Amino acid sequence: MLGIIQENKGRIKPTHLMYKANLSHSQMKLYLQELLENKLIEKATEEEKIIIVITKKGRDFFTQYSQMKEFESTFGI
Repeated sequence: MLGIIQENKGRIKPTHLMYKANLSHSQMKLYLQELLENKLIEKATEEEKIIIVITKKGRDFFTQYSQMKEFESTFGI
């Protein structure tokens, strides 16, 4: 989910995120709650609509996660 938000210039509407991540509404609510609790994303309003925004902590986490996945695939761990 963080990758999808990051690809969309760091902000996305919840419905678009749900479709792009191929999640049900209930799954998405659970995942968003965990990301919010860990301060990896935050909710904002834009033109009276809710927008999901990735935080600096979320960008840093996603970068480190991507590096670990790349390392894993490079060395076959």
